Amino acid sequence: MDAASENSMQELNDNSLEHISNAKRRRLDKDDSRHIAALILARGGSKGIPLKNIKMLAGVPLIGWVIRAALDSGVFHSVWVSTDHDEIERVARAWGAQVHRRSPEVSTDSSSSLDTIREFSRLNPGVDVICNIQATSPCLHPEDLKKAVECITKEGCDSVFSVVRRYPLRWQEVKNEVSQCTEPLNLDPAHRPRRQDWEGELCENGSFYFATKELVEKGLLQGGKMKYFEMKPEYSVDIDIDIDWPVAEQRVLRFGYFGKDKPEVVKLLLCNLSGGLTDGQIYISANGEEMVSINTRDQAGIDMLKKEGVKVILLEKDPIAKALADKLSKRMSCRILQDVDDKLKKVQELMEKKGLEWKEVAYLGNDEPDVKCLELAGLSAVPMDAPTVAHNHAKYICHNAAGHGAVREFAEHILLLKKKAKSQMEQDRICRNTF
Repeated sequence: MDAASENSMQELNDNSLEHISNAKRRRLDKDDSRHIAALILARGGSKGIPLKNIKMLAGVPLIGWVIRAALDSGVFHSVWVSTDHDEIERVARAWGAQVHRRSPEVSTDSSSSLDTIREFSRLNPGVDVICNIQATSPCLHPEDLKKAVECITKEGCDSVFSVVRRYPLRWQEVKNEVSQCTEPLNLDPAHRPRRQDWEGELCENGSFYFATKELVEKGLLQGGKMKYFEMKPEYSVDIDIDIDWPVAEQRVLRFGYFGKDKPEVVKLLLCNLSGGLTDGQIYISANGEEMVSINTRDQAGIDMLKKEGVKVILLEKDPIAKALADKLSKRMSCRILQDVDDKLKKVQELMEKKGLEWKEVAYLGNDEPDVKCLELAGLSAVPMDAPTVAHNHAKYICHNAAGHGAVREFAEHILLLKKKAKSQMEQDRICRNTF
């Protein structure tokens, strides 16, 4: 082939490649029909913290934080939890995830995450892109997942992974016992950088890894056309050891994602009288008088809500003596509704009468009749000693038992979220006015 022909052929190939690239870009922008799945690995045999993945963190099972973020992102065709443990499977399903029951071969201490991901990929041939989300990243937000997936669907990347900017001053490790000298790896000790003068380093935070099926089959989570997604440092929370837990709870309460409903709009708390405000016991005297026990902390919690404009109504399934009901209503300064057999129907009637939406309602229930209300309410909770059926459908699980501070705890939770939301709204207003 002469030079002219070679040049002509090369030009044709270049044009063809450009055409294919443009066609691919149009397909990615307009009609990327690939199945994108989120996969959260949650083995039951954690050595550091037993069943860490379902331990309660700020009132929510640890794995529930990332399941909620993945589902609410709206970018996944399916959200999965890969586990070998029955209890983790139960919690995962309760929070809306599908379950991949991993095999014993990839459930050992020596099994790698990639082994499990490859098994999932092999058993789910219809999945084209896998996003491995770390179960121990409770401050993950849907917006980060939305932006990251666009690198796959709009930019044609094969893999995208999360990073965080850190400012470590690193030194050479000394392994030779004879020489105790070390050398700086990324700084000049004579000219130590100030944080504001140094861009820092991008480090993987492990929060998520997007990869195409082709990469996973090759044993890779990073490869091909790669891109990183930089997360904010406050969202990069990873729990590895027990001492991290109380610190993580504070971080989650401040920076975590609490769902689509905005907590600042809560206007009404509906609370079960028995099993919520009280421990469910009724004391009967010799002359037939009924008595119940209430906790002054719970009374203070109701007062706190009322001061912030949140109305409180107590619900009771069984009738109690009128004199006792009147006394309780007066003491707690809130209305009591008795003989509420159908909780959902009664709540909907109240909402319609007051012109409220579910996102404006908080609900403290304690058993199976409360399940629908727990699911629909903008904020919902159950006492620590509530049955499992109620735990599975609540957005917050109190550390305190019914009649022993659960109402106060939930009240504080509601007010904390309202304060956080108002603070964010004020910050957004400042940003809009400034820029």
